[in-house]
Amino acid sequence: MKCRVGLVQMPVTDDKAANLRRARQEIDRAAAAGAELVVLPEMFCVPYETARFPDYAEATGGEAQEMLSAAACENHVWLIGGSICEVEDGRYYNTCYIYDDAGRFVAKHRKAHLFDIDIKGGQYFKESDILSPGQSLTVFESPWGNIGVGICFDIRFADMAAAMVDAGARLLIYPAAFNMSTGPRHWELLFRARANDGQCFAVGCAPARNTAASYVSWAHSIVADPWGRVQRDLGTEAVTEVVTLDLDEIDSVRAQIPLGH
Repeated sequence: MKCRVGLVQMPVTDDKAANLRRARQEIDRAAAAGAELVVLPEMFCVPYETARFPDYAEATGGEAQEMLSAAACENHVWLIGGSICEVEDGRYYNTCYIYDDAGRFVAKHRKAHLFDIDIKGGQYFKESDILSPGQSLTVFESPWGNIGVGICFDIRFADMAAAMVDAGARLLIYPAAFNMSTGPRHWELLFRARANDGQCFAVGCAPARNTAASYVSWAHSIVADPWGRVQRDLGTEAVTEVVTLDLDEIDSVRAQIPLGH
């Protein structure tokens, strides 16, 4: 079985409406190129600045969610909607909404591990100043088997990935936005490690790099295969690309090196 995954590595601006229009255009582009499952980046319509998250936040049924549902339905694709800032009961979350090819809501993942770092001589960032952590593992059924979803910093936690694989996940998908400190150190390493450990595909979708932004994305949206090899790296520019995953490779690898998955 094969799955054609569309990765949308798009720029993110201060204009939420413009970001939503761009995301819709790129979903359409991916679908036209044959994608069956489309993935957007973390905070695809929100500048990655914690103090500004509340200005862009939306509750259930907000405009970003409406766009994602319509795009999935009208293009007949499954959609991992990157992430947005969600507000519920006065709390803010970094949340990924997921829709099937009829535009129906399937699941949502709230980032469980908040990005609080202080790299000496590098990046300082503290999501917990604004955001609350999610409390749930997110694995959902799809035509390609179970898919597990995390967001960015979640990928650093091998136990979370292992739990998703134990729950049957054959794809691990992480909308993400590593920065210029952590990206060159750990981005490829972590995706290869999660794919190798789980003997599955690990997919990361990031915003395109904008060196003028206050938070600069490492970009390099990535696909790692069950052998832990990089199948595709999208570089740093704005691009939408469809990558074909041969899911039979998962069973082949697991049969050759049985780890009990």
